Amino acid sequence: MKRKNGFTLFELLVSISIIGILTAVVAFSFSSAQKKARDSRRVTDMNTIQKAAEQYYSANNYTYPTSITMPWAEASGTAIMYNFPVDPKNSGDYVYTSNFPDGIYCVCALLEEAGKGNAANSVCGFRSAGLKNYFCVKSQQ
Repeated sequence: MKRKNGFTLFELLVSISIIGILTAVVAFSFSSAQKKARDSRRVTDMNTIQKAAEQYYSANNYTYPTSITMPWAEASGTAIMYNFPVDPKNSGDYVYTSNFPDGIYCVCALLEEAGKGNAANSVCGFRSAGLKNYFCVKSQQ
């Protein structure tokens, strides 16, 4: 009898199925990691904006900036912040919202991971009920 070398159809199908499952798992993990990285960037940007606004407050006779128009500068003209950060994804609902009325500020970013923020909406309702999908910072004075 002559023996044939090679794989059977069943062996090939099992191998292809295993590769497909592994690819799906890796793609899901990568997507989740990307969302976490973008959310981390949003939180960092919010903290940067808060620090710049507080520095502006100290350098400009205890008043906050009245808009996100840049650059924010000290009374001497030294720039504190040149540009308002752009959202890492910059599409759809993931755009920074801000509110600068009456000498106070509130700046929020919608996070991609549900429930990971500190506010339920973009009006700085930190104590509001519901999923906290926004990360917001507001005036500290």
